[in-house]
Amino acid sequence: MPTTTIVPDINGLRHEHYNATVTLRRQVHDELVILRVRPDGGVPTYEAGQYTTLGLGYWEPRASGCDDEHLAEALETRLVQRAYSISSPILDEHDRPVRVNELGELEFYVVLIRHGEVRTPALTPRLFALEVGSRLFAGPHPKGHYTLAPVKPDDHVIFLATGTGEAPHNAMLGELLARGHRGRILNVVSVRNECDLGYLPTHRRVESLWPNYRYVPLTTREPRNVDPVHPQFVGKLRLQELITSGQLAEALGRPFDPQSCHVFLCGNPAMVGIPKDEGGQRIYPQPTGVIELLERIGFQADRPGQAGNIHFEKYW
Repeated sequence: MPTTTIVPDINGLRHEHYNATVTLRRQVHDELVILRVRPDGGVPTYEAGQYTTLGLGYWEPRASGCDDEHLAEALETRLVQRAYSISSPILDEHDRPVRVNELGELEFYVVLIRHGEVRTPALTPRLFALEVGSRLFAGPHPKGHYTLAPVKPDDHVIFLATGTGEAPHNAMLGELLARGHRGRILNVVSVRNECDLGYLPTHRRVESLWPNYRYVPLTTREPRNVDPVHPQFVGKLRLQELITSGQLAEALGRPFDPQSCHVFLCGNPAMVGIPKDEGGQRIYPQPTGVIELLERIGFQADRPGQAGNIHFEKYW
């Protein structure tokens, strides 16, 4: 007898699993997008810096130009989910700081993963196929310990990120501005190209309005980074090199003082460099990450049951 192919009831699956709607889609470029999502039951209360999950069914279409996908039959009616930090527009249309629980939506900063080293990318090719009005799953309970809880009004705050790792820092920045934060705020993000700076105009606007704020974008693949004969050649500056060279303290306008500074790290795990404690020894990963460099000069990363002044989120 011929084999009968069972076609999933897509509308039924969406009704069963989805609980949120896309309300905004701003494509920065072909592989970078800002999405806003409105949960059906309203935005849950959460703190700036926390994350939640986004999910779509394996039955959904995918963006073109990605690795071919060969689904096992058991996956055809399931969701693929991933954790994403919740971002923020930072300012509203009147240049007022946006606090996360006043937006009425959840904002996400998503990069398209076209090719996988181990497995075929499943979620981001589907997220990039969404339009305004599309349905999806959003986790109902944002969580995470990567928040502004330890920051006092006069502390200096340093955000260091790679790529879309600046998403939670956008939310934190809006919160600090709304609070009237008095300490300096330095925000550094490293990306491949200038076109990857999806929030750049907003950060420049914040700089013009708040004298205690500075935004420092770094690139690694522009001509000035890779062409030694370029008239503005600077090479590939990594966040680690800004610390060892003293340029980060110069940008802050203050010495790095563990007593008055909090450093927030988000992005590439190799940049963060989370150490392990084994047999009473601090074991740092290689290549050298930011945590090791900062702990050499008196900073201390958060540990279980022991708050520090270097903060990071572990959801990868």
